[in-house]
Amino acid sequence: MASSTGLLVVSNIKHLGKSLRAIEKYVNSLYIHLNVTGSTSTASPNLPPPPVWGRLISQLYANSSSYVGNQLDLRVLVSPLRPGGSGSLKLRQPVDLIFSDAHHPELCDRLRADLNISKPTIFLEDTAISDLSAQQDASQAPKMYPSVVLGGTFDRIHLGHKIFLTQAVLRTCKRLVVGVTTSTMTKGKTLPDLILPVEERIARLRDFLMDIDSSLQYEIVPIDDPFGPTQVDPDLDMIVVSAETLRGGQKVNEIRSSKQLRELEIFVIDIVESNVHDGIHETKVSSSNTRIDLLGTRWRRPDQRPQLPTRPHIIGLTGGIASGKSKMAERLGAMGAHVIDCDKVAHDVYEPGQVCYERIVQHFGQGIVAADGRIDRSKLGPVVFADPKQLQALNAIVWPELIAEVNKRLDILRSQADTPRVVVLEAAILLRAGWESSCHEVWSMIVPPDEAVRRIIDRNNLSEEEARKRLASQVPNTEIVAKSHVLFSSQWDHDFTQKQAERAWQMLTKELDSH
Repeated sequence: MASSTGLLVVSNIKHLGKSLRAIEKYVNSLYIHLNVTGSTSTASPNLPPPPVWGRLISQLYANSSSYVGNQLDLRVLVSPLRPGGSGSLKLRQPVDLIFSDAHHPELCDRLRADLNISKPTIFLEDTAISDLSAQQDASQAPKMYPSVVLGGTFDRIHLGHKIFLTQAVLRTCKRLVVGVTTSTMTKGKTLPDLILPVEERIARLRDFLMDIDSSLQYEIVPIDDPFGPTQVDPDLDMIVVSAETLRGGQKVNEIRSSKQLRELEIFVIDIVESNVHDGIHETKVSSSNTRIDLLGTRWRRPDQRPQLPTRPHIIGLTGGIASGKSKMAERLGAMGAHVIDCDKVAHDVYEPGQVCYERIVQHFGQGIVAADGRIDRSKLGPVVFADPKQLQALNAIVWPELIAEVNKRLDILRSQADTPRVVVLEAAILLRAGWESSCHEVWSMIVPPDEAVRRIIDRNNLSEEEARKRLASQVPNTEIVAKSHVLFSSQWDHDFTQKQAERAWQMLTKELDSH
């Protein structure tokens, strides 16, 4: 389905599930326009104040995931809920289709005119219109404030974010200040290397806010500490927090009080529970869960490699030390890939009589040669890991010989009548050696640095200092992520890593079948 945007006029919240299921085959993103007039009239009613709609909108977002999952990007419009909100509607994205859950042609015709839509409205129901405004209790209407503030990471906006942000927008009548955490504050997050750059997160956040209500003044700023502009801005009135960050809101007021700034009203929003309970995902809807769900999927599209034969399809499998590369290679091999383990190929080119062997011994001396005449890696390792120049010298000797031997083996496979469909080239040095151009795509393993250090200590019987030195010589996770097309992480249990592998293999098989 081509990317398209719709607008759904909701008059009866009970029909939402049926409406969304009917619409999802037509559009990818959907604006929700609440018909708060309770009639087909376009006249401006005496609406209750915007905060009254908070519970209904939160319920709408929360329920939508059970109807259509995350396939539809929903955005509930706030601007029509404000006094005078029945004026001309302007949206950031062009709308292709208007849907309505009840028959009110006058309102829909006005919206079609506002949005310059030629296609007729699709009426999903022909039932009595429910008066949404009559269902809201305006007698205890929450107060609105000129300046409201909130903060967060806001990585890939999900329905929890949408509820959080919408509640803040509903309580603001002039200015909304949003602090967005920079990388200095996200290192402790799950899969931090998959978090979008702060500039992109700010841009997406601004798009969402301008979409739902363009009448407010938005100040979206990067923050390097938990308190951001709340420490210095004297004009703020309210802070919006989640139930788990309430203590942070209270701390803000302690800081403001110490600086003779007015304390803020605190509005607390309940956490949205996740419907996935596997011990891996967080129990709340979160960006961490979104990033976990990216593992084993198409992280980015591979570039075309016209210089490479289409068969076999070569996957460069890489990752940092102790990230689980070899085990992932085993998994992919069990699924049908032919695996070339470059570490084993390196052992072959290290053998006495090979060009590589002679050059290594000539450079590093007989002290690295074992009693049987072979190179003793346990002696060579400490030498090269202690001196970056020595490591560079070893790489300059080994890498050209290694890729030459790999290419010989690939040529043999291509010459066979039963050439394998997929070859996995497992190579820790793939990116550092620049071998990604010899692969159709790159699949990578990542684990947090502290987990890698723990594994190195256990596996290699090294001190923490030695382990960290080994890790420092590796390509950092940020660079691995930037150059990969599929990502895996083995920081959880074996079964979950297996699921990631199966997801990626099924995706690849489907793509190759379609070519």
